[in-house]
Amino acid sequence: MTAEESQIVAFSIAMALLGTTLILPPGVALGWLLARKNWPGKTLVETLVALPLVLPPVLTGLVLLRLFGRRGPLGAWLDQTFQTDIIFTWKAVVLALSVMSLPLLVRNARAAIEEVDPELEQMARTLGSPEWRVFLFITLPLAKRGILAGMLLAFARALGEFGATIMVAGNIPGKTTTLSVAIYQHVQLGQDDTVWKLSAISAGIAFAVLYLSEMLQKRR
Repeated sequence: MTAEESQIVAFSIAMALLGTTLILPPGVALGWLLARKNWPGKTLVETLVALPLVLPPVLTGLVLLRLFGRRGPLGAWLDQTFQTDIIFTWKAVVLALSVMSLPLLVRNARAAIEEVDPELEQMARTLGSPEWRVFLFITLPLAKRGILAGMLLAFARALGEFGATIMVAGNIPGKTTTLSVAIYQHVQLGQDDTVWKLSAISAGIAFAVLYLSEMLQKRR
């Protein structure tokens, strides 16, 4: 690989890892709420969480662009409060990857928590354990394989994201170019050797991550 290609691969993996790490706490918390609690509007929340899975990624990117652009409500607030820009920076890459991969993490975390026997949690509460302790020492250890599998799926989804990323982060060499964006760029330029090289790297990483996720699911 050339130095440029190595940088693109390293940047893509780093952004996917960062995005997956950032969504882990809210993703697991949301999965627990959906698995264990009932409240008005729960179905609406479930629908909103799953929406990025079925919407065109470009549309999701457009919504993020409107929200986090300098004239958008969240973008203007971030600019005025923290003097920071999101759009067309590495932060936009992380934002797009996080939003697109969150549904997979939530769905797997919810399924894993639903498999935990509620009677075990209730026994701990009966013995005087507060809810946070029940979650940390009963629910989480028993659901950890499913949650880890969800993390791996979220990482794989983040690594392959294109549509939302190109909308909010663009293709700035050395700053926002991810593997998927680079593959598209080289296809446009007719550089087939580079296209197949980057595609093989992307497919190899995705295969390894998905294989590990499947192994974890079977062990459950």
